[in-house]
Amino acid sequence: MESQRNISEFILLGLSYNQNIQKFCFVFFLFCYVSVLVGNLLILVSVRCSDLFNQPMYYFLSHLSFMDICYTSCVTPKLIGDLLLARKTISYDNCMLQVFALHFLGMIEILILTVMAFDRYAAICKPLRYLLIMNRTRCHLLILAAWAGGALHSFPQLLMAIQLPFCGPNEINHYFCDIFPLLKVACTDTYITGVLVVANSGMVALVTFVLLFGSYVVILFSLGKRSAEGRRKALSTCGSHITVVILFFGPLIFVYLRPPTTFPEDKIFALFYTIIAPMFNPLIYTLRNTEMKKAMRRVWCQSIFSKEKHN
Repeated sequence: MESQRNISEFILLGLSYNQNIQKFCFVFFLFCYVSVLVGNLLILVSVRCSDLFNQPMYYFLSHLSFMDICYTSCVTPKLIGDLLLARKTISYDNCMLQVFALHFLGMIEILILTVMAFDRYAAICKPLRYLLIMNRTRCHLLILAAWAGGALHSFPQLLMAIQLPFCGPNEINHYFCDIFPLLKVACTDTYITGVLVVANSGMVALVTFVLLFGSYVVILFSLGKRSAEGRRKALSTCGSHITVVILFFGPLIFVYLRPPTTFPEDKIFALFYTIIAPMFNPLIYTLRNTEMKKAMRRVWCQSIFSKEKHN
């Protein structure tokens, strides 16, 4: 691979050249990253240390929170650090690693959201068979399948990126390494590779979004048979899921489901699925969820009380 490239690093152009905007972005994204870590760790610990972990929905939610932390950590710490630097660089090896990690973890998150939609469908449309359908063994297998799906999606992306030759220009108009920005600086015809990326990323995102949207439409139609309280609770839960799906998939589809090219706006849209969505997920899933709030109070109050008693 060394013979196919004359560069050892890429220069990331980042979000803006303006120093004042960079200072504002540093403070803002530092706050966002801390919020992602605190919010998702709060959910992760609260679910794992309570009875909610035995319920499929919260079991999947804990895995989603873990993925949010891992996914945003692939991008955000470097983005925050680069905002303090005049020259933002990333080595070739780290760039390829970032491409792989983003697509691997991003695909796992997409599949976990799909599994969560299936869980809600089973709970609302098949309530009598729900515990049989979503038994713990099946839940483990679904999470394992999500990890396998992430690997199947990300390895072809990595292979396509590694095979690209880079002869001179090494400025990437983005704040992280991704396939489309790399295609723009590769010194070869990248049309076929671009089409393969659209097929592998864009179509996967679109098909998954359509399936998710369809499942929630079926769920909403089935609510007519439920009691008023049952409808209210189901709508609250599904509303949270739909909000997360739109926030994550909307920008993702815009970036990947189009002719292989890059726009300046891509960086703004990428912020939504790399930082903003992981930050809002804990709020969306907890603010309207009584069970989650009770579990948090119980776990953290017990923890504080135990410390005081120990002291």
